[in-house]
Amino acid sequence: MMQYGLLVMGAPYSSPAPHSALRFAHAVLARGHQIAGVFFYHDGVHNASLLMAPPQDELNLREAWIELNQQHAVQLDVCIAAALRRGLMSESEAHRHGKQAFNIAPPFELTGLGQLLELQQRADRLITFA
Repeated sequence: MMQYGLLVMGAPYSSPAPHSALRFAHAVLARGHQIAGVFFYHDGVHNASLLMAPPQDELNLREAWIELNQQHAVQLDVCIAAALRRGLMSESEAHRHGKQAFNIAPPFELTGLGQLLELQQRADRLITFA
């Protein structure tokens, strides 16, 4: 059994990267392997946005990531620096920066690049989707 880490760098609906990463995760799990975690970086941080509202006949990528987390306890880390630059923040970060709203909530967690390094160390393979 192998441990895979996923690095997602593409934005939902404008890049095939998040959907490919999600399909890869399900394929890996179906073969008895594990996902050590997912790290969202660059435009990939948009996958965590609460404000995503795709049409009902399309896959809601945020909800699909949450389902992966709930079914397989996959950690969903979002690069805090990349997120803040793009206007995405958790409730605590919104409060810290004096903003009135937030758009990232659990199970997505704002973390630093140290989490990416830890994921790389925990995983047998780190696969990048850009």
